[in-house]
Amino acid sequence: MQPVYPPAPPLPPSTVPPPGPLPVVAAVLVGCWTVAAVLLPQLVGWIAEQILLASGLHQPVWIWPVVSLVTVVAVGVPALLLALLPRSGAVRATGRAWLAGAVALGVLGLLRMIPAVHHEAYLAALALVAALTAVIAARLLRADTTAGSVGRDGTAGVTPLAVAAGLVLLLPWLWLGALGGLLETVLAALAATAVGVVAGVLLDVGFWARFGAGRPTRPALLVLGGGSVAGVTLLLLAAGTGHSGAQLAMLLTLPPVGFLLGALQAPTDTGGRPTGRAPVRWLVGLGVFGPLAFTDPEEVTLLLSTTRDVPFWVMVTAGVGLAVALVLSVGYGVLLPRRVPGRRFATAAVAVLLVAGTLVYAVPGQPGLHGERLLVVLRQQADLRDVPATPGAAGRDARVREVYRRLVDTADRTQADLRRELDRLRLAHTPYYLVNAIEVDGGPAVRAWLSSRPEVDRVLVSQRLRPLPAPAGTSRGDAAGPTGPEWNIRMIGADRVWSELDVDGSGITVGSSDSGVDAGHPTLAAGFRGGDDSWYDPWEGSRSPRDRSGHGTHTMGSAVGRDGIGVAPGANWTGCVNLDRNLGNPAHYLDCLQFMLAPFPPGGDPFTDGRPERAPHVLTNSWGCPTIEGCDPQVLRPATAAFDAAGVFVVAAAGNTGPYCASIDDPPAPYADVLTVGAVDRSRRVTEFSSRGPVPGVAKPDLVAPGAGVRSAMPGGGYSVLDGTSMATPQVAGVVALMWSANPALVGDVDGTRRILRETATPVEASPPPGGEATSTCGGTANVAGAGLVDAYAAVRAAGV
Repeated sequence: MQPVYPPAPPLPPSTVPPPGPLPVVAAVLVGCWTVAAVLLPQLVGWIAEQILLASGLHQPVWIWPVVSLVTVVAVGVPALLLALLPRSGAVRATGRAWLAGAVALGVLGLLRMIPAVHHEAYLAALALVAALTAVIAARLLRADTTAGSVGRDGTAGVTPLAVAAGLVLLLPWLWLGALGGLLETVLAALAATAVGVVAGVLLDVGFWARFGAGRPTRPALLVLGGGSVAGVTLLLLAAGTGHSGAQLAMLLTLPPVGFLLGALQAPTDTGGRPTGRAPVRWLVGLGVFGPLAFTDPEEVTLLLSTTRDVPFWVMVTAGVGLAVALVLSVGYGVLLPRRVPGRRFATAAVAVLLVAGTLVYAVPGQPGLHGERLLVVLRQQADLRDVPATPGAAGRDARVREVYRRLVDTADRTQADLRRELDRLRLAHTPYYLVNAIEVDGGPAVRAWLSSRPEVDRVLVSQRLRPLPAPAGTSRGDAAGPTGPEWNIRMIGADRVWSELDVDGSGITVGSSDSGVDAGHPTLAAGFRGGDDSWYDPWEGSRSPRDRSGHGTHTMGSAVGRDGIGVAPGANWTGCVNLDRNLGNPAHYLDCLQFMLAPFPPGGDPFTDGRPERAPHVLTNSWGCPTIEGCDPQVLRPATAAFDAAGVFVVAAAGNTGPYCASIDDPPAPYADVLTVGAVDRSRRVTEFSSRGPVPGVAKPDLVAPGAGVRSAMPGGGYSVLDGTSMATPQVAGVVALMWSANPALVGDVDGTRRILRETATPVEASPPPGGEATSTCGGTANVAGAGLVDAYAAVRAAGV
């Protein structure tokens, strides 16, 4: 049976005269200033983080505390004056709401000091701090609150209408977004609930009564006046809610909810009382839940902004949410002052929307949980120090087999107990041998348990991209095709190797771990090695080579492409997809590196079905694993050591975070057993973007190669001109292929090959280009240009034709 509440006594008719024009103008000016003082710092803070991320620089933890402090001061001072000076109750209520919102922003904004990789910890902290903020605010603002029973008789139909509006606002996220892990989703719900409670305290009964709620009701003042003030208050809350990136969508979708809240306070059949906090809590909580739960803030990044990826879809979803909020505000504002639907009708609307939301999520949406995983690195790694360093093709194959055997034996022996325990707990996991590690499903609790085990060295977060509502699209080049050997090919003398030394890389296989390769491109089709062990896609399981972003096709074209774009056009190639939409994670980097050491057929077990004798001779790696993807500086160190012991030559890009010194820092570029490549331009001068040393304990980069304005292949048969050390790296891999093709006795002699490449390199301009560090050469030429520009012709001759 429904409880029967006595009717609440009506508020007395308002006897407060309307505010004069001067206080109103002051409030409008302060409101405009508040909007600018919130939006600008939020955008500047996010852009600053993105620039630091793209530049490979450390992101200081003080960015968001400073942003929060600046905003609190900029908004709080004028809001305090509004709260104290005018005689108008409405203007004073405006000032109090904005002042409280600014303080809430300052408190919640401090939580962004928690690294984005620990998103669950952030959400838990947000839920706790927001709840405490609500309790404290309720006590401090008690003079503006009314007993919790206020409006019980009138909210019977209004609160379900607020829930219905919140569900409508959630629909775009259910359609276009994707959930994270289970714990992440639960914590997002708790955090959204807590933020909704904060909003209910700031926009309580006393607030709405100052804008005409009660008897007589003034709907226009409520919706337009109170709604505008509430919208600015919600803007302040939105700016403090969510990790860096997630709040951007809320800055667009949450403020219009203020007009909806004003409309929900407007019904005239509520016993003369405002409808209370419940509609505010429900509507704001659901409005916050969408961006918090259905977006990974690490994916709202400029790194994914070149195609229709997460930033694009977040913008679309936020735009739809803005439009929906405005339409609902008009509809509710027109209808509710005249008649409030009964509780049964409103409840039925909620039920229909719940069913519709479920269908939207299950059919056109991205159902399921898509949280991060954990990479458990074990203490014991395989001992490869005494593997015989026998050169030549046969010797190299024997070395790869021995390295593979030792790696698998070590992983099987040391992982056995942990894998049994994971099976018992029903935690999905994937074992690795190249680095003795296991990727595991789990959150912070599982991570703490794993970290406590004696065989575990450390536990990293292995980032997973959430699915998109539609494919990001394929990048296709718009440049003209080559008409002969490209300038970069001529600069390093590769064309002379073909014509004068009759060497083109035949008999050598180059492996590429990247975004993929378009095997149908005319310059690459004939070079694909073929068979059932020359292609692997751990992201989507494709059975034939493909590439959407074009990065892998471009780099492979520079290594082995024909028609004048590749250094070793006679070499074969194999490929693996370790980058999906321009981001990776340590587990998928290992997936591809394992495949390169011991290729296996589709559906094969890397531990038992590997074919080490089919390993490529040379690996080109135009990628790095930064901390945002879950790597630490040493995570891939055992992998490159294994390739070195196996006689597989590894070439890696230095990175594009120059001209800053010590910017070669993302694995595997800093490792001594890989050949790290920087970039030069047509003038043989090190490019501004090319990453520099020094690197502790080793001189980096090793060499430089042409990397500015390089033409190469793109998916679909086209071509593109791109810049980056990614473009320089495959050219050096192609030179190694030429050297080993010219002298098969050098195959597997990694140290000897590196020595020849360095000794035959030519000097380049090492001083920074205009706009770089004015006088610094980062401690010496070797830390900028290494041994110099690779010389294919001299290196092949020195290798012994």
